[in-house]
Amino acid sequence: MAFKDAGEVYKYIGGIFDSVFADPEIGPKLAATGVVLGFEFSDPEAFLVVDAAASVVELGREHFGRATATMQMTADTGNAYWQGKVSLPLAMARGKIKISGNIGSMLKLAPLGSKLYPVYIESLKRDARADLLV
Repeated sequence: MAFKDAGEVYKYIGGIFDSVFADPEIGPKLAATGVVLGFEFSDPEAFLVVDAAASVVELGREHFGRATATMQMTADTGNAYWQGKVSLPLAMARGKIKISGNIGSMLKLAPLGSKLYPVYIESLKRDARADLLV
């Protein structure tokens, strides 16, 4: 099964960041990156903007212009990525993930990635969404 709509993409993938912003250890590290990262998902179409400095996640194309770096992928690829099941370099080489903008700012998030995967997986388990587990 996949995400049924943009609201679910926001709830689960956006929810990673909402949870992490509140974390006393990871939240300040994420905010310190100052990254404004845009995610453009297809199947279903969804636009998320993560403003690390402001500690907010916004849903909607109208916020996308603020992003300093963007990632484009299907929602299924995003789901697998946030479970730690997608190699970013390999996915980029195969065209499954496209990155544009200030890639250096995006790379600031790389060290935090492994701490975000368990947050995402736990949110799926908490909501009994085994259908989304990879």
